[in-house]
Amino acid sequence: MRIAVIAEQFLPHMNGVTHSVIRVLEHMKDRGHDVMVVAPAADPLQLTHVVESFDGTAAGVPELSGIQVHRLPAVPLAGYPEVRVAGGTVQRVRRILTRFSPDVVHVASPFVLGWRAIQAAHQISAPCVAVYQTDIPGYAARYGAGFLEDALWSHVRTMHNTATLTLAPSSTSIRKLQRRGVQRVIMWRRGVDAVRFHPEHRDHQWHRDVGGGRKLVGYVGRLAPEKQVEDLAVLDSLTDARLVIVGSGPEQEQLAQQLPNAHFAGFQSGHDLARMMASFDVFVHPGEFETFGQTIQEAMASGVPVVATGRGGPVDLVDQSRNGWLYEPGNLGQLRTHVQDLLGDCAKRHAFATAARHTVEDRTWSALGDQLLEHYRRAWITAGRASTGPQRISL
Repeated sequence: MRIAVIAEQFLPHMNGVTHSVIRVLEHMKDRGHDVMVVAPAADPLQLTHVVESFDGTAAGVPELSGIQVHRLPAVPLAGYPEVRVAGGTVQRVRRILTRFSPDVVHVASPFVLGWRAIQAAHQISAPCVAVYQTDIPGYAARYGAGFLEDALWSHVRTMHNTATLTLAPSSTSIRKLQRRGVQRVIMWRRGVDAVRFHPEHRDHQWHRDVGGGRKLVGYVGRLAPEKQVEDLAVLDSLTDARLVIVGSGPEQEQLAQQLPNAHFAGFQSGHDLARMMASFDVFVHPGEFETFGQTIQEAMASGVPVVATGRGGPVDLVDQSRNGWLYEPGNLGQLRTHVQDLLGDCAKRHAFATAARHTVEDRTWSALGDQLLEHYRRAWITAGRASTGPQRISL
């Protein structure tokens, strides 16, 4: 099977979209499928379309070495230079797809480049699976542009209704898309690496060094307005715990002033991230605009109970009073109370931790990858092409 993956964001910028794209590429390559990527240029000086053979070793994912990546000229997003927005026309993307001749086009978190790819796939009659991952209309309000929300939803609706199928990661996302008029929406969750994220990676020495005898309450993610990390200020004054912030982003300096007692660990990945995650006593997730909440799954796999906002993706992940607590959105006193409840009750914290691990340990990327292949097959059927290439579409 030939799969063209269009990534609105890709390495070297690591975020939830990039992470899931890497996992998809790993699975498809492991299953013997031919994959190709179209993504924004990483070099701000790159002015032309460049085709590269991906150096996975340099990027920390050697198993992806050799995958062809088409890099399109891109400009940094204002206020968030790590995020790059690809230029280029629908015709350019169509030429790339035509040369590759894909059986299916997978569009990850479409908005600018992804929209061009959806149009190009439609023009060459290629089945297109659009993966909804980012609540951009919701972000608009957090960035002071709430007046754009309806226009942004109109764009989202047009994009996803032009695609053959839309995959959404949570029941909340599905309901939101359907309310906004998006059709043909199917659930596709995310997997978690329960070997990398495991309780055995807990680093007791690091815990002592950072906590100084106190419990550790951890957050992992971007330091940006839509993540609402400033809400964690209600935890900064806890006397029996220290807040640990793992991540980077445009609000880092401001948050350092708002959370003067917190430990800022910067951006982490790989074993260092897994080690820190497993060393938390409680994991907190304040963002209300998450379509899923991958770091919640990683915390659970690490055997850490979760306290998260009761809106968006976390609602599907946190089983109230079993593996964590959900607090009423905006009720920061309740957030503090739930965290204190777990910090002060060792038996409950350990019971929640055990349940958290059990909740996600079977949600492997391999299983989710095979589900994705079935969704590709459904896209073929929906597009009326199931009989045109039975050998190439075999899973």
